[in-house]
Amino acid sequence: MPLASILVVATLLTGAVRPPASVREYRQNNEAKILAEFTNLLAIPNVASDRANIRRNAEAIVEMMQRRGLSPRLLEASDPAAPPAVYGEWTVPGAERTLVFYAHYDGQPADPAEWTGSTPWAPVWRSGSLAAGAPVVVPTPGEPVDPEWRIYARSASDDKAGVMAILTAVDALHALGRKPTASVKFFFEGEEEAGSPHLADILSRNRDLLQSDAWIVCDGPVHQSGRKQVVFGVRGDVNVDVTVYGATRPLHSGHYGNWAPNPAMLLARLLTSMKDETGRVTIAGWYDDVVPLSPLERRSLAEAPKVDDALRAELGIARSEGGSKDLLELINLPSLNVNGIRSADVGDAARNVIPTTATSTLDLRLVKGIDRERQVARLVEHVRRQGYHVIDRAPTAEERRAHPLVATIVQRGGGYNASRTPMDLPVSRSVVEAVQSVSNEAVVRMPTLGGSLPLVIFEESIRATTIVVPIANYDNNQHAENENLRLQNLWDGIEIMAAIMTMHWRE
Repeated sequence: MPLASILVVATLLTGAVRPPASVREYRQNNEAKILAEFTNLLAIPNVASDRANIRRNAEAIVEMMQRRGLSPRLLEASDPAAPPAVYGEWTVPGAERTLVFYAHYDGQPADPAEWTGSTPWAPVWRSGSLAAGAPVVVPTPGEPVDPEWRIYARSASDDKAGVMAILTAVDALHALGRKPTASVKFFFEGEEEAGSPHLADILSRNRDLLQSDAWIVCDGPVHQSGRKQVVFGVRGDVNVDVTVYGATRPLHSGHYGNWAPNPAMLLARLLTSMKDETGRVTIAGWYDDVVPLSPLERRSLAEAPKVDDALRAELGIARSEGGSKDLLELINLPSLNVNGIRSADVGDAARNVIPTTATSTLDLRLVKGIDRERQVARLVEHVRRQGYHVIDRAPTAEERRAHPLVATIVQRGGGYNASRTPMDLPVSRSVVEAVQSVSNEAVVRMPTLGGSLPLVIFEESIRATTIVVPIANYDNNQHAENENLRLQNLWDGIEIMAAIMTMHWRE
């Protein structure tokens, strides 16, 4: 018998505490314990390239799973330096189905100087959103925590919230004496934010172990309306660095301005050639190969709440890109975004120089049917058509003298194509019904999540069926400074994960 079940039985025999009547009541009775465990996990730095701390995270999750009787172990990649996946299982005798619950425990890099009133791995509570001026607060021992409070820390929402919701759902079911309707496996990845470069290897090495009827991916935000949502696909993603060149050494902008080419201006001009005034990408072939949405998928978008006007007001923008198209429609098209531009300095650090280079990292989001290698090739060809000599390394002095315009384009590591699971599969409908069972409002069904996840790697490596069930608040500052999680979203996530574990399976 799992340890958690033993503890529940022992408590009942002593007559100390009656069993909870629901997952919600279990959570209400154990809020302090849940939040203490969550806070301890958030306090461990978790950038995938930080080998020592990423291992600390994996070992901490192993201990959390051991306490729940989930027989955890690490699934290693062929490269011993790669972050491991943490695996566990709850086998249900006689179960005819198997579900795998996925979340990732690594997070984006963070600059502590950019955080307001806290640091990335020192969690703090606020009485609401920092953007609304909510102050730091401290929970009172023994008192319930206001569900509108938010915890600020790296990975509070993306994606240690997923780990915590899944494991707490297990606790709640143990306390209720309930078993899942399928055998349950757990897979927590340690380098999703680094592009999952070793995921295919780990999956292939454990192909038989990880076979299932579906993977439930707990990651991402709820719908911008605040409603719960079930998502059947994600955009793919690939990042590209573009560097253009001026003189071989910095030049005084008074002596050489208007004479020496300025790479910052060259890059700005090159980037503006890639989109028109409505935000539509002008690179030839960019929208070719898109697999159109099915009638059911289009109907689900039409039924979703409209959020564009409210979002524009909230975000302080007078207009959005895409012409007359709304956000949900645009998410289902490939995009091109500038993640950042660097060339010399600005503000107080600015100097009177013409820099030698300018670099931009471009984020290419892909949808079903778009191949990442082909999309990068389209970008390269577009740059060539602007008159650039394109190479994949730093230019030699001879190349810089020979070509008026030189660009280095390098595809960054990681990245993957988009994925989309049909909405009308029996398991798809079963998951929607499970989430609806714990929601007072109609659940939003989305063909594609705006963000990216390595779902296509699961499909290609082990032929997995994947369904995304997000739980984080949509305004969580995901990947940015002051990342946060609204507490009610964690509470909802626990109920959602428990409902899926015990769902009725459609045939």
